[in-house]
Amino acid sequence: MSIRLRRLMSDYDKIRNEFAGHKYIKFIPMGGNPPERYRIVYNVTGLVWDDRQNCPVELQRHEVEIYLPNEYPRGKPLFVIHTPIFHPNFSANRVPNQICVGDHWAASSSLADQIVKVGEMLQYRDYNVKSPLNAMAARWALENEKYLPVGKIDLFQAEPEVELSDMTAEPEKKAEAEDDLDIALF
Repeated sequence: MSIRLRRLMSDYDKIRNEFAGHKYIKFIPMGGNPPERYRIVYNVTGLVWDDRQNCPVELQRHEVEIYLPNEYPRGKPLFVIHTPIFHPNFSANRVPNQICVGDHWAASSSLADQIVKVGEMLQYRDYNVKSPLNAMAARWALENEKYLPVGKIDLFQAEPEVELSDMTAEPEKKAEAEDDLDIALF
């Protein structure tokens, strides 16, 4: 068995153990057995830019896909956001809309820990304004530090709340963007 295959199997086992029944993170394995892609749905507070109000507003649901390239685990995973987001470390106008989870990737890094890190980033509990993918969001974060973080959910869980089979079902239909928007924060 190859190193890559063993790592994919280990990642899948750890993700299942860590996120089965998670209250705020839902994972959907995709593309292979063991999976080489995951769709992650976060139910945490993040921000999206509202042009009508000319400020960021809260968004409660975020979808991210993780792609594990052929070079993985030596090569870093690719994180792509599929929902609108206003954050210094999420690309705003690039395709695909990548997420910078860190400047350095080590094969010893846990994929489950990276999933939690993205959830913390969505809540502005973790962000880097020194090498941003979105300069406007970086400027905003520097000027509005007193409002951060926007979410306070600790994504590390002690015990799963539901059966594993419930968490690996097909993804729910996307909610309308207007339903996810709250009032302006600033």
